[in-house]
Amino acid sequence: KITSPRIETFYWAAILFSQTLGTALGDWMADTGLGYEGGALVFAAGLLVIVGAYFMTNLSRTLLFWSAFILTRPLGATVGDFLDKPVANGGLAFSRVYASALLAAFMIACILLFSQRAGKETA
Repeated sequence: KITSPRIETFYWAAILFSQTLGTALGDWMADTGLGYEGGALVFAAGLLVIVGAYFMTNLSRTLLFWSAFILTRPLGATVGDFLDKPVANGGLAFSRVYASALLAAFMIACILLFSQRAGKETA
């Protein structure tokens, strides 16, 4: 819960750093030779490890949330680059509008398929 200016400052700082550093990490990973697809697979695998930890361990849900939150930015950067970069650079060369529409449709489908209901708060 965000109940004080100190906690809200932490929240916004975490978002700022995860967005900025996550984009840079996604670009760096793609440039190391893995390409956009390889970079996306690395971050997707990291998210799957977090999902596994969620279901098979008692690790802090807060730690797992922030770990997943941080990995989503470089995943998004590599997938976005894969969709709109030129074929010669390892992308699919979709227009930004088309790539954005594909990603928006994917997000809407996920929201509809994996809807959540408010419940009791857990640690």
